[in-house]
Amino acid sequence: MANGSRQAAWEFFGAELKRRREDAGFSQSVLGTRVFVSGGYIGQFEQAIRKPQLDVAQRIDAALQTDGFFERMCRKLIDDKRYADYFAAVVQLEALATRICEFAPTLIPGLLQTAEYARAVTIAANPFVTDEYVEEKVTARLERARILKDATRPEYWVVLHENVLYIPVGGPAAMAAQLDHLTQLMRERQLLLMVLPYDAGAHASMGGMLKLMEFEDAPPTGYTETEYVGTLVDEPVVVKRAQRTYDLLRGAAMSPEASLALIESAAEDYKRCASTT
Repeated sequence: MANGSRQAAWEFFGAELKRRREDAGFSQSVLGTRVFVSGGYIGQFEQAIRKPQLDVAQRIDAALQTDGFFERMCRKLIDDKRYADYFAAVVQLEALATRICEFAPTLIPGLLQTAEYARAVTIAANPFVTDEYVEEKVTARLERARILKDATRPEYWVVLHENVLYIPVGGPAAMAAQLDHLTQLMRERQLLLMVLPYDAGAHASMGGMLKLMEFEDAPPTGYTETEYVGTLVDEPVVVKRAQRTYDLLRGAAMSPEASLALIESAAEDYKRCASTT
């Protein structure tokens, strides 16, 4: 489904939600209470500003007695095979975000990956898949990155653990190109990137990656991920804790200027390595 038609379908979802809610005699606040979200969230669903997760759609069906209508629509709209089921909603939220803050402890974030880096990551996790599968995943990842080129691009903060710079994903030449890509984006001021150095020792997000997203007309959302599952978090108390975690990471990181110099140095090391092989 093309992006335009997908958005139109979400707008239909929202309009239908409003119609059926009003037919049931519920205010947005009442329906929100019944499905364990705020009334403001219901309003954002109805305006297609925010997309409900599948479990919320299921609770809406139960509250409005709509026989699975909203669950079926939600499943169809988030059924993008290029992404894991738990990540499809994150891709949609990235495109709406006014600010994204990301901590990457093990690999370059997807929004910043080059094609060769993304290809190597995909093949490493899926060694028996077809070339078509790999290229579909790579293309999807590069398409996500287009939001950084838009006039309305989000303010993008990234904290990379230093260890990300020294894992030669795709080999020395691919890593040199990947790090050059980072430095170009940094110099073009498309993001603010800082490196969390080895000598920082233990840090506030030892459990793994963290992504925070803020929106113009919606509450902030957090996202965490392990190898096989991702979790979107919008509970205000939990998001506030995640924001504090990110503040601690930034406080422990190198300055943007020192980070740029370190990344450029690592890129030169990879280029020398590539030239001798």
